[in-house]
Amino acid sequence: MRFLLLSLALLGMILPEQLQAEAIIAVIVQAVPAGDPLDREELALIYRRKKLFWDNGARVIPVNLPAAHPLRLRFSRLVLGVLPEEMEAYWNAQYFHGIAPPYVLASEEAVLQFVATTPGAIGYVSAALVTAQVQVVLYLSLSSEEKRP
Repeated sequence: MRFLLLSLALLGMILPEQLQAEAIIAVIVQAVPAGDPLDREELALIYRRKKLFWDNGARVIPVNLPAAHPLRLRFSRLVLGVLPEEMEAYWNAQYFHGIAPPYVLASEEAVLQFVATTPGAIGYVSAALVTAQVQVVLYLSLSSEEKRP
């Protein structure tokens, strides 16, 4: 019984930190691009495909999670101010100008792998999943306050 109570107490101390980390979105790249630090406005330009190159001339390759993924829904609201399905008309119009939407990858693990191995790529994952193979350039929290690493 003591073990159970001790376990529950420890879980109560650890769980809020983990939940907090999962509530924070980490915007990740393979290597930090030269130039000014990334902010939410520039990130919106990247994900609307209005900014196609990093300051060093390398092509920006943004990747998204599937439209119904909970992290994509939060990211879209925080960065673009709309839900993914509300961007459909925008992408239909962009298509006629030769601009395709960001690639969609199936999972956060796939985003991590793609960004870690693709120069110029940018993506987002739960902060709790960040590995040493990527660099965090911006943290986004559900409270809509942006944080820098």
